[in-house]
Amino acid sequence: MKKNILLIGGSYGIGQGIAQLLSKENHVIVASRTADGVPPNCHHLPFDATQDDVSDLDLPESIDGLVYCPGSINLKPFRALKPDAFRRDMEINLIGLVSVVQGILPRIKKAERSSLVFFSTVAVDLGMPFHTSVAAAKGAVEGFARALAAELAPSVRVNVIAPSLTDTPLAGKLLATDEKKEKMAQRNPLKQVGQIEDLASMAQFLIEDTGKWISGQVFHVDGGMSSLKVD
Repeated sequence: MKKNILLIGGSYGIGQGIAQLLSKENHVIVASRTADGVPPNCHHLPFDATQDDVSDLDLPESIDGLVYCPGSINLKPFRALKPDAFRRDMEINLIGLVSVVQGILPRIKKAERSSLVFFSTVAVDLGMPFHTSVAAAKGAVEGFARALAAELAPSVRVNVIAPSLTDTPLAGKLLATDEKKEKMAQRNPLKQVGQIEDLASMAQFLIEDTGKWISGQVFHVDGGMSSLKVD
């Protein structure tokens, strides 16, 4: 029996990759600002996580899986960041997520077993310059996920994927040329920049029954960035 999977964001980047994988065996609803890039075998609903109420969407009675993809890369020196920048990053990364989870929680609880997957960043565990705002927002996501996993157990699993730099449209400025890509790759223990399929395959693992005994975890899909120091 196909599962009902809701992706918040799924028209480009990591979300699009996840939609492509999950829609092979599941009924996938992509709620995003644009339908451009949404895989043809997914159902699209117009939605802006920072403005719209997910309760207004025409969704199935039960939801077996949720993946929240919206995020931000706001890399500036702390002295150049005003409090409003922190508020904006918190709004898209945490407040939008909280609103979505609260809005669909009754549908999640109607499923026999359900799985929620959120995204963080390697910068939460690994102090990195110019990451104060995004690290603060994603750190909040990790704390929220662990507490929620405890509260919703045993019928709902909650996990987080924390990547390092991945080749997506969101990271376009950092990886705009082959020279920049190579420079960033050399900073990684595996000498690679992350690819969309690296994150999409982990999300698929956690959403589907392959991850049925995993909850409350943060998975560092980061080429070893968070735990390895190599010359």
